[in-house]
Amino acid sequence: MQVAVSRTRLGRAALAACGVSVLLAPSAVAAASEPGTPGGVRGEVVTVTTVKVGAPGNPAVAVVPFTDAIYRTCADAPPDTSGCLMVGGVRDPYEIGEFEVTIGQWVAFLNTADRRGRDPHGLYDRSESSSAWPKYGPIEFSAAAADGHHYTVAYPEWADKPYGFADFLKAARFVNSLHNGRLVSRQSGVRDGHDYVSYQVELSPQTERGMYDLARPDATRAQDSGFVVPSQDEWIKAAYYDPSGGGTYSYWKYPTNPGVFGDGDATAPAPTVLDPATGDVTNAATQPLASYHASNLPAPSWCPGQVQPVTCATVNPFGLDPIAYRMLYQGSLSTVGQARTTSPWGTLDQGGNAVEWTDTITPPPAGGDSARVWRREHGGVSNAPAYQMWPSAVGLQPQDNPFFSHTYPWLGFRVGVIGDLGPCAP
Repeated sequence: MQVAVSRTRLGRAALAACGVSVLLAPSAVAAASEPGTPGGVRGEVVTVTTVKVGAPGNPAVAVVPFTDAIYRTCADAPPDTSGCLMVGGVRDPYEIGEFEVTIGQWVAFLNTADRRGRDPHGLYDRSESSSAWPKYGPIEFSAAAADGHHYTVAYPEWADKPYGFADFLKAARFVNSLHNGRLVSRQSGVRDGHDYVSYQVELSPQTERGMYDLARPDATRAQDSGFVVPSQDEWIKAAYYDPSGGGTYSYWKYPTNPGVFGDGDATAPAPTVLDPATGDVTNAATQPLASYHASNLPAPSWCPGQVQPVTCATVNPFGLDPIAYRMLYQGSLSTVGQARTTSPWGTLDQGGNAVEWTDTITPPPAGGDSARVWRREHGGVSNAPAYQMWPSAVGLQPQDNPFFSHTYPWLGFRVGVIGDLGPCAP
């Protein structure tokens, strides 16, 4: 799957094939004149594909964090457990990204949101460059480049990998850019029994308000319709809830297959094997499949073919010696979608690859900093074992941890859609 990114200035005529006029977000006009942005400058155009998630009002299930079980209610959980949550129930239909947001899409956003390369919102760190971090650095920055061209994908192989240096605020700014942008087209279709929608959106440089008002540290959704960071329940439902009744209480153990609760990793999907120079999945014929670190096997890993393997194995922005570096940094993100195993609704890579942000606010863990806003994360990750792919793997992090987001290259997100975004009929 190739990420569609364009610099074309697309107007209303671009919707001729759709037979309708452009749906213009209310803040799109204001976005063009955001301080520091030349008036009338257009943003880059990205394509976002979502899957439709139906079965509104589906039942939730109970999970005890990081345990190998689900229950109908928390009353059914063992009495000596704590922290039980009801998850996965969603009242209304919605959409969620088929894939995680890719580096190609993120670079398009950077060049729209930070045309002049001044980065007032901390969207980029040097550790994300291939020179500072040869194995994990996917994005280059050039201060001398022309406006709107300061950021580039380090090597072509990175373009369709998930963006992995996200904190929640970065994810919210990307979503605001979509929300404030101009919807160029919307097309719906059915593939392998799943309903998909493809949105072509001209990004907006307006990132601080939109779906999330980032003047508020505890920002929640400000609109009933538009692009969002999925909630924990939306994320879990898309990954695990089987409307045909498969699994346990209609929930799968993995986003790739029903599995068997209580059997550890015995029914986990097979781990991906990656091309060592491109990060493409080479064993897609093995199904079900996910990019994670299976027991007694090496983590899926690759190094850009333009870089010497010894450089990838040793050079890092933290000055770690090769032995410590090898122990701490295992696993690489694979090309989105190439594992091919879908969730019950048709999403890809919700099991494995990058762990993903949700917009659900949660209390801090015991001993955590209560002055900060904490949000839930979910999904497996390429350097972690199978239990991270269970529905009970309800992780949490402060939404604005710059140190973590610049030293942990596996933290991504996908977008969702609530309400009705487009006038184009399927």
